[in-house]
Amino acid sequence: MAWLYYLILFLFLLAGLGITVMTLPGLWLMLASAAIYAWITHGMYIGWWTLFILLMLAATAELIEFHSSGAGAKRAGGGKAGLIGALVGGILGGIFLSIIPIPILSTLVGVCLGTFLGAMIGEFSMGREITHSAVIGFGAARGRLFGTMIKMGFGCMMLLIIMGVGFPIHGYKASPPTPVTIGPPTTSATR
Repeated sequence: MAWLYYLILFLFLLAGLGITVMTLPGLWLMLASAAIYAWITHGMYIGWWTLFILLMLAATAELIEFHSSGAGAKRAGGGKAGLIGALVGGILGGIFLSIIPIPILSTLVGVCLGTFLGAMIGEFSMGREITHSAVIGFGAARGRLFGTMIKMGFGCMMLLIIMGVGFPIHGYKASPPTPVTIGPPTTSATR
């Protein structure tokens, strides 16, 4: 039964990586999947320390992505409207371009294109000229791409940790085999 749980865990981890590209909370899905696996298997394979390390990895990745997405737009001179536009545009672009049948690449291109357009439209709507708005959009898209790639790296690291630690063989607690003695039979004779 542990192998079935392990297979389901693997599928959820892949889904978590997939939705991470769309700037959705994929790392948190991966962490929750590992926690549920640990609970179902009574902590036999994944323990508290592993879950704590996964929590730290997910939180660090989220902070890096959040900072890099906004930093790209701010560095180019963007304001609050550009940041909000970049966030909304990235999510919408990731969702709408996911219909193109190139699984990860189309979503990543959609996120970056949506971030670019969202930041550009947000800044243009606040009265900036179109060329300056495009520069801000480009900075936001570059920051989003960098943040997403870093977050995907953290997600791959989490996947490797979970699959390695959660492998259902090494944690199996069986009784040790009884030793077999080969030699002449012993009899108890009284003299």
